[in-house]
Amino acid sequence: MRTRLAALTLAAALSACATTPPAPASVVNGVLVGPNQMTLYTFDKDSAGKSMCSGPCIANWPALKAADDAKASGDWSIISRDDGSRQWAYKGKPLYFWSKDAKPGDRSGDGFNKVWHSATP
Repeated sequence: MRTRLAALTLAAALSACATTPPAPASVVNGVLVGPNQMTLYTFDKDSAGKSMCSGPCIANWPALKAADDAKASGDWSIISRDDGSRQWAYKGKPLYFWSKDAKPGDRSGDGFNKVWHSATP
């Protein structure tokens, strides 16, 4: 009986230690923002789990990069870009910053060319 109780106690303690990794972005004023508090965007030409933004596009729309040790969780996934880097996606949509946004709260990329949109939860 003591062995079983000890095993249950250990299992409960271990599950309490298992935490969900922190989300790579947060919500401010109804839109997703990166760790730098800058607005994140989605691109209509992307397909679920695949970025179609590269070359000059990625220079203007930098990806929300995922660290090598980052772990996907819940609605957050990680895609592999064609250049081998890793990018965060929310509900399958890759996330980007807009190089023309100057400060937190800027959303100047929303609606750009009718294919870029502020990312929303």
